[in-house]
Amino acid sequence: MLPASSFLSAAASVAGSGLPADSMSEIAAQLGWRATLDLQLQNVDGGARVTRRRHSGPLLVQRAFYPERASPASSLSTAQPMSEPCHVYIIHPPGGLASGDGLELCATVECGAHALLTTPAAGKFYRRGEAGVARLSQRLRVDGGVLEWLPQENIFYPNAAAALATVVHLSAGARFIGWEVGCFGLPASGRTLESGEVRQSFELWQDDRPLLLERLTIKQAALSARWGLADHSTTGTWLGFPAGPAELQTARAHTETSCGGLTVACTLVDEVLVCRALGQRADHVIQVFIGLWRALRPAFTGREAVAPRVWAT
Repeated sequence: MLPASSFLSAAASVAGSGLPADSMSEIAAQLGWRATLDLQLQNVDGGARVTRRRHSGPLLVQRAFYPERASPASSLSTAQPMSEPCHVYIIHPPGGLASGDGLELCATVECGAHALLTTPAAGKFYRRGEAGVARLSQRLRVDGGVLEWLPQENIFYPNAAAALATVVHLSAGARFIGWEVGCFGLPASGRTLESGEVRQSFELWQDDRPLLLERLTIKQAALSARWGLADHSTTGTWLGFPAGPAELQTARAHTETSCGGLTVACTLVDEVLVCRALGQRADHVIQVFIGLWRALRPAFTGREAVAPRVWAT
């Protein structure tokens, strides 16, 4: 694996080597930086604990945090008592993905465990180079526990080529809150995605039953078209399961008073509360999503919202 600082010079050497195109592509594909992280969280003596933490390359967690020890659980009827929540910060030291890089995250929350996963900073996908597409794969499994998947936004730089895939598997009795936010281009600098392309997929399953299956391809034309993002640079999706009419009503009431200049819509399908947002700034979308999380967390998890400390840094 090459460090990011060596990537461009290595790619240039490949380009000037005189090799056939197929050989150049094969060599270039090996220049990317690969990293994996495999986590397991279990209920140990009433608290969620990270019982497996394996990583390869620059993707890791520093430690688990327990900021909710002084916060009592509210009433929520569940077949399995849930543990004290564990806050886990997923760290990617390089700070972004260059052409050909690949990250893979696997996380399993076992029965009775309650985990909140977040990131300390936005993910970044830089412009496409000789090594091709940057890839991010996220596989999350909740076996009767609670998972809150609350990462910061992803920023796709002009001319980026990125492929993102998130798959969430829930067992019977599992609960889930999650969001994903993407900013296409650098709107503060007046730059769009330009010739870039972003492919995203999101799957939410309960056992073998698909609850939500989505595929999204964003190119420059989709940013301005009315059938696309209609001149918005940021899009986000907020999910909660299992939900009912009361949660839908709370979500709609909250977004009616707090969404500002954003376009936000909330729906309920197959017990999945889906809130979608379009805006010009990723931080505005994140703030609205945090507000939804604060308003709805007691209903989904039985606990009042306690924000991860890293959000304040």
